[in-house]
Amino acid sequence: MDALFQTQNIVDEAEDIPQTDDPVWILGRKYNTLKELDAIRRDIRSKLWFTYRKGFVPIGGCSSTFTSDKGWGCMLRCGQMVLGQALITLHLGKDWQWVPESKNSTYLKILKRFEDNRAAAFSIHQIALMGASEGKEVGQWFGPNTIAQVLKKLVVYDEWSSLTIHVALDNTLVINDILRQCNVEGGVTAEADGETPLKAPSQWKPLLLLIPLRLGLSEINPVYINGLKAAFKISQSLGVIGGKPNLALYFIGCVGDEVIFLDPHTTQRSGSVENKIYEEEIEMDATYHCKLASRIPITGMDPSVALCFFCATEMEFRSLCKSMEEELTLPEKQPLFELCTERLPHYWSPAEDVASEAIAASNFVDFERIERQYDTSDEDFELLG
Repeated sequence: MDALFQTQNIVDEAEDIPQTDDPVWILGRKYNTLKELDAIRRDIRSKLWFTYRKGFVPIGGCSSTFTSDKGWGCMLRCGQMVLGQALITLHLGKDWQWVPESKNSTYLKILKRFEDNRAAAFSIHQIALMGASEGKEVGQWFGPNTIAQVLKKLVVYDEWSSLTIHVALDNTLVINDILRQCNVEGGVTAEADGETPLKAPSQWKPLLLLIPLRLGLSEINPVYINGLKAAFKISQSLGVIGGKPNLALYFIGCVGDEVIFLDPHTTQRSGSVENKIYEEEIEMDATYHCKLASRIPITGMDPSVALCFFCATEMEFRSLCKSMEEELTLPEKQPLFELCTERLPHYWSPAEDVASEAIAASNFVDFERIERQYDTSDEDFELLG
């Protein structure tokens, strides 16, 4: 066994991945836990793991006391993990794996964008300060929708990353809205080893798709569980931003009726990896990779979530839409969200359709959907002690 991933005794004791006949799904990839346990752990450890940090330059200026995000930054860190995984997938490929010796220049360039300083494009500083535009002061927790909106604004300022973010609202994914957003004139295409992206006359802008949803009031309605598990199995999946009561987590997969997650609730010292030459830089790099994931029953998840998908090309996006239709919407009596080609005219209202209204009034599932549509609050998502 690779020495990086435990001695045999530790593996026997670890409970991160159960020994079961059920397949394990990690961001759209299927594993056999009885035969591929080491491969599963290597995959998990290759994901960027962003946690609470302490000892960084104060957020908001010298008069600020925020030199750590412990107690309030877990959803911000989950957002970093999703965005970091999108950049890894785009610039290094879905099959890329991290090892302690990794000194790939593109990997280091991605990691530097998340370091805890004001100059880094996607630092805790940038995310927290951009949150003010969404009504969240520094030190306030974010819900899944808030972090989605903040990341959408931030990626615009980092040309090298070559990403665009679309946040689907009102439980509806409008295909043509995304096609218009991603097919841009004078766009850029990712170049792994170059300092600047290549210009193109017309180019698909790689897409990070975030779909904030409320799947119940205080807990997930069981009608959504099959759809939620199916979302992890789609090849374009980047997991789910969400949590359980009182804390935010990044869910990267599922096995049976449980979900697998990376937990940001570990406070580590702040520091820089730079070019990973010195011992302390090598040690700092290792703090961005988690040895063992955790899991909870899917019913233990908070109902406020954001589904995440990544499409590097238009073909991948069209394939995603097909998969969503076949696996998330058509088979489910109550799908997680709606998929439509074009947005309905603003003047049309389902309330005008008396027949639809009568059906909804007599159907509990439809009533739950209406309840979810108008309950957009994140207020109970995370309570701070």
